[in-house]
Amino acid sequence: MSQHAVRFQHLDRDTMSPPTFAVRQAGAADIPVLAQHRAAMFRDMGKLPSSLEEPLEQATASFLREAMPRGEYLAWVAEDHETPPSTIGGAGVQLRPILPRPRDGADGLELGPEAIVLNVYVEPAWRRRGVADALMRAALQTLTERGIRRIVLHASADGRRLYERLGFMPTNEMRLDPR
Repeated sequence: MSQHAVRFQHLDRDTMSPPTFAVRQAGAADIPVLAQHRAAMFRDMGKLPSSLEEPLEQATASFLREAMPRGEYLAWVAEDHETPPSTIGGAGVQLRPILPRPRDGADGLELGPEAIVLNVYVEPAWRRRGVADALMRAALQTLTERGIRRIVLHASADGRRLYERLGFMPTNEMRLDPR
């Protein structure tokens, strides 16, 4: 376990034993599994036909190979404590510049960057065991340490309760999908 990994223990409701896992910042070696998780996330939400899984994985891996070294994409993985460890979940944050704007509910200006949380995914066998919560807390801690105040995400129906518990609120965002 690296010096930046954090151990988490949560009581497994089914076996009443404490499954343990560690969350650490992801590196280049984790790109293949991060790309797989992105495709799995969209597949599980019913938004990705099987014919596009491999192309999405390849395009994601290509993007991450460029964005991660530039510091434009940060990622975390959760690993079980088996030997060898297995990646059981992941989460990412894309940092993007924003135009200066007034800070909501406070004096001063918000200068950016903005962080958009992406690709929060947990393997099915590990869901409802605190993995997504731990990944999000690791991401939010890093963003706080970097002084990033504007953090947004698009919540799936399954993730909404977690994000609300962490303090995320609905906004006035709208979207146009030209077809």
